[in-house]
Amino acid sequence: MPKFYYKAQLIKQYKYYAFHKPYGVLSQFSEEREGDLTIGKYFNFPPDVYPCGRLDKDSEGLLLLTNDLIFKQKIMEPKNHVCKQYLCQLEGIIDSSSCQILESEVFISVNGKRYRTKAISADISNCPKTIQDRQPPVRYRKTIPDSWLMITIDEGKNRQVRKMLASVGYPVLRLIRWQIAELKLHFPVGSVIEIDPAQVLPH
Repeated sequence: MPKFYYKAQLIKQYKYYAFHKPYGVLSQFSEEREGDLTIGKYFNFPPDVYPCGRLDKDSEGLLLLTNDLIFKQKIMEPKNHVCKQYLCQLEGIIDSSSCQILESEVFISVNGKRYRTKAISADISNCPKTIQDRQPPVRYRKTIPDSWLMITIDEGKNRQVRKMLASVGYPVLRLIRWQIAELKLHFPVGSVIEIDPAQVLPH
């Protein structure tokens, strides 16, 4: 990476990346167990670049990485209410009344305590044609149909979307983070692209 100096002081070069995290990959550079797949096995990131938040091992989709701590704070700070949109494949056919409940008020467990939350929006959806089949494949129950939901939240509690959907009776078969602020998932699974921060936060 080239280095730039101004009046003999090193000017740090900020880097911004978007990663389409596959299922089964940890959102970190270190293994928890020998043989774990980590984000560092997909791309040779600069040594000072780290994820802006995380995605669970069993979730997929958009993950941002940067060495710009101010940008990272803007994304992760709860008071900033940065919206994140998730595409969810559910066990069972979700109905409009369940969507209305998600948008009004649901209770989940956070650190052993009852926590009230709601979705910014919850819309019955179809799976976009750009979404690739998961590897390994989703395990279905033949007797129970599935459906898709697009849900938007502006919080980031641990496994929040899964807990919210479980509270209205729909186990999540597949969870894909589709959008963070203004940036949508538009590149293949396992790919890393370099981005401009204005693609995520225009102002």
